[in-house]
Amino acid sequence: MSAVLAVAWQRLLGAAWGGRAATLCRALRTGPRRLQELAEAAAAKEVENQSATDLSPLILQRNSMRWDGKIYEEIPIAHIKATYNNTHIQVVSFDNRPFARTSCGTEGFQNAKKGTAIAAQTAAMAAAVKARGKGVLHVRVMVKGLGPGRKAAIRGLTMGGLEVISITDNTPVPHNGCRPRKARRM
Repeated sequence: MSAVLAVAWQRLLGAAWGGRAATLCRALRTGPRRLQELAEAAAAKEVENQSATDLSPLILQRNSMRWDGKIYEEIPIAHIKATYNNTHIQVVSFDNRPFARTSCGTEGFQNAKKGTAIAAQTAAMAAAVKARGKGVLHVRVMVKGLGPGRKAAIRGLTMGGLEVISITDNTPVPHNGCRPRKARRM
């Protein structure tokens, strides 16, 4: 900062000596305030001159966040498929080796009860317990489907002892693809 102030003072004196004596007197009277303004202007120009290439190593630097010594890409994934009639949960490693797999049907729910939020939560808790038994502590969650077990399954994973790092929605959305089935009449 002192170097910037010295440069600003030199510029001020140079401008004063090139002008009339009145300019010199005005510069000396308003010296500290004017000097502060010139210093701020010089600092602002230095910030503007800093190009994006100077900041690129910071942008391209790999994320240093780790969970259990693993980077984000190596954290196991919990796939949740929530349909209207059932909810499937599968916990796999980052290279797709399965750790645990459950659904509402395998947990003992039958017929319409498979499509409830309680069934999804119970199935997710069972999958979390199985995965914890194989050493999984943190998971990334991928949710697919619009069933009632979406939120409940994520809640069940946390209740089962897994820490959820991120939640991604992979629900397929048609861009006006197939013609939908006819409306149901009641």
